[in-house]
Order: sequence, then C-alpha cells, then structure tokens
Amino acid sequence: MTSGPDPLAAALAGRYVIERELGRGGMASVYQARAPGRAEPVAIKVMNPNVADALDSKRFIREMGVAASLDHPLIVPLIDSGRAGDVLFYVMPCVSGESLYERLQRERRLPVPEALGIARDVATALGYAHERGVLHRDVKPENILLARGRALIADFGLARAIGAADYTKLTATGVIVGTVYYMSPEQLREEPDLDQRTDIYSLGCILYEMLSGEPPFSGRTLTDVANRILRGPIPAVRRLRPEVPVAVDEAIGRALAKARADRFTAMSEMLAALPA
Repeated sequence: MTSGPDPLAAALAGRYVIERELGRGGMASVYQARAPGRAEPVAIKVMNPNVADALDSKRFIREMGVAASLDHPLIVPLIDSGRAGDVLFYVMPCVSGESLYERLQRERRLPVPEALGIARDVATALGYAHERGVLHRDVKPENILLARGRALIADFGLARAIGAADYTKLTATGVIVGTVYYMSPEQLREEPDLDQRTDIYSLGCILYEMLSGEPPFSGRTLTDVANRILRGPIPAVRRLRPEVPVAVDEAIGRALAKARADRFTAMSEMLAALPA
C-alpha cells in the first residue's frame, strides 16, 4: 500500500488493497484500490467518520443494493458496499476523466453543443433508472463524470440513504452545502413523495449552469438560495447567453417550474424537447 490510513487498510484487508488517495470531500474520501481477481483498479468511497456516524448502516447497505441493480453504460456501476468495522464504504470502477464540477470550475461555462450532449446523456441514464423505479435525488455536477466523450452519472442510492440520517449530525458536517443549488422546491419542503420530476428539476439546474456559468438560483447564504428556489422568478438563460436556442431556454424553464405538475413528466419528454 502506497498511501491510505492504516485503519482503512486493516478494515478492508483480504477484500481490497488500498493504493492511493484520489480525493476527499465533506462526505467521503475516495481511494484507488485493487481487488483480488479483478484486473482493473477500483475506486472505494469511504464515508467520513462524522457522516458514517449519522447514517443508518443497514439502510445505507440496502439502498446501495438497489443501486447495484442498475445496468446501463451511462451509469457508473456499483461493485460492492458494506461496513467493515467502523468503515462504511461503497466501490465503483475507476473512471478515467473528471467530474462536471471540476470542468465547470476550470471553464465556468461550456459550448452549447457540449452542454446539450452532457444533458442528453444524463437524461438518458436517469430515464433508464426512473423506468425501474429508482430516483437519484442528488443530481449535481459532482456526481456527473466526463469520460471518453460521454457523461456518466454516479452515486445512485446515496441520497436516499442520507435521507434517513440523523439530520442534526449530518448538518454539522456541511454535506448539504454543495447540494442545495440543485434541490427541487419539494425537496426543500421535505415532502416525502418525491418522483422523477425532482431529478428533472436538478438536471434543469445543471443545464442552466453549463450554459450560463452560474446556478439558476444563488445567494449569500443557503437560506437566500432556498428562498429563491421556492419563491424567486425562473431566470431565462438567454438573458446571459443570447446564442442559446429558444427551445433550450424554454426546456430549462419548464424543468425548473416551481410546481411539479408544470414540469416535464418524464426524462424522455425532456430529451425530446432538447434539440439534437
């Protein structure tokens, strides 16, 4: 093992050999590892201790099991998940590329055709999952990976597991800070009966940001952002970037509708509204 904390190596001994750390965030740290009998390296996401403490490990493993049933070329597959000692983790293939978040941090906004291509890939993957009764619930640039000219979506199941967490403990970790910009009004209201239109809303936010260079709703505090999502007017992306086709602006506006009934009813409908 070239790097990685000793407790992690000990917890996963016999299952994975940790090679190096790939990155870390408020929710998890990611390591490249090797698995016996597997030629390609894997990426192990290890929930940070304060997050793991807030989660129900049985619920976490159950939701990861649902995510593992998804088999689509634009969905990063889930290989394994579980608890080993105090370590709560899940395992995916290593994807060569970068996240959409990293791309936007570097370039701020993308060419219109590329932004539309990414949106179509994500909509296709989400539509597949929705047809099987699986929502993502946390569609954001960090969970979209760009590799080999395609956009892949990762971290299915995690948001539902987090939804059952100890909210007081979880809030203290800062996990929700990067997510609120893409949360639907019904998520902010903590409505229990979410459906595919929540993921449609989040994708509308991402497409707006890819084209304009900023999320559709922002503010100095998370409370400001939430208030604008719930009550602010829906911004027109052509106001910031006039070359965006009218049809795309209209599709984003419909995806961002405050009331679910005014949004697209399915990802296939949103896909049809986006010009090829």
